[in-house]
Amino acid sequence: MSANADLHARRTAAVPRGVANATAVYAARAENAELWDAEGRRYVDFAGGIAVLNVGHRHPRVIEAVQRQLDLYTHTAFQIVPYEPYIALAERLNAVAPIDGPAKTIFFTTGAEAVENTVKIARAATGRSAVIAFVNGFHGRTQLTMGLTGKVAPYKRGFGPGPAEVYHLPFPNDRYGVSLDDTLRALQFLFAADVAPDRVAAIILEPVQGEGGFNPVPVELMSALRALCDEHGILLIADEVQTGFARTGKLFAMEHYSVKADLISVAKSMAGGFPLSGVIGRAEIMDRVDPGGLGGTYGGSPVACAAALAVLDVIEAEGLVERANVVGAALTERLRSFTTRNDLLPVSPPRGPGAMVAFDVLASHGSREPDGAAAKALTGRALEKGLVILSCGQFGETIRILVPLTASDAVIEEGMDILEAALAAPQDA
Repeated sequence: MSANADLHARRTAAVPRGVANATAVYAARAENAELWDAEGRRYVDFAGGIAVLNVGHRHPRVIEAVQRQLDLYTHTAFQIVPYEPYIALAERLNAVAPIDGPAKTIFFTTGAEAVENTVKIARAATGRSAVIAFVNGFHGRTQLTMGLTGKVAPYKRGFGPGPAEVYHLPFPNDRYGVSLDDTLRALQFLFAADVAPDRVAAIILEPVQGEGGFNPVPVELMSALRALCDEHGILLIADEVQTGFARTGKLFAMEHYSVKADLISVAKSMAGGFPLSGVIGRAEIMDRVDPGGLGGTYGGSPVACAAALAVLDVIEAEGLVERANVVGAALTERLRSFTTRNDLLPVSPPRGPGAMVAFDVLASHGSREPDGAAAKALTGRALEKGLVILSCGQFGETIRILVPLTASDAVIEEGMDILEAALAAPQDA
């Protein structure tokens, strides 16, 4: 039995099937945008740990910062004996986050934990309980964030009733036949039929839907939501767990808009692979929660905070915000060339800001019908050829590219060559 097969058999016996695996190859080591499996085979990594590795696997400055912190202390619980790395990271984020006025930041461990706490904070600050989210949005797998997530399968199926007072609006997406007017009209219907605006604590959305298919929020919608929130005393929450930290060609995706959120959830690429998340918000809102109402034993781990401070240094020193736009332009140009070729699987034009780039696999050339089965098969062929890519989208039709921003041009080009070969594979068979 091969090393991967042996590990997979052990995984099947020991780990529940509820946590899925995109691949059946098992990591042995990784550097920047490359990884090697248990059998020594090399892969180009276009998944980045699901948008966690904007600075790549094991960036030397991150590893060095973590090693320094390990020599000092690994845990005290910030609520018991606080420490400087937590404060320093909060100060840096408060200074750069797109928040109106003074900001404050609290840290947690996972993206879902951060999102859940944005809702807690919004409810405490407003004295209201209802929350509005969007179809195809993804916010996590805890009971509350599962309710916020706008997709039943696989995230909600079998888990019983969802949390109360969570409402969903259609997300404007011409691929699915939903216009901006449809979304705004549905919001008015919601206020008329289900919940008065003075009962709504917050509206939450991703500036670019991640699991939903890399769908950017139209500028007009973000502006309309900001105006509506201001009119009714509702807080606007930007879930930047997947979009944050230079991926979209801005440090925060909300910087693409002229309006600002009241609360921002962050995680994933903030700490370069170490578990860390947070909520950044307007200071007067963040301080509405009484002492003890927020926190967590491992929240804001000093090791993860040290890693995150190094990540911010790397983003600045290596110009990764600008690099995201360069990488995104190269990916987009190559992907556009695939759309005109009849010798490849039919694909849509690419979309997404910066290096948060995706395309859809279609049922036939000239159509817009999504083909989720073909997209899943494509990820398998790419893996066989040495490329890790992920699918997403309402029907599983979207291929998303989350290559580390630190990847060399040569490695990115190699990955795109493999993707092209995988797209051609059905015709070769």
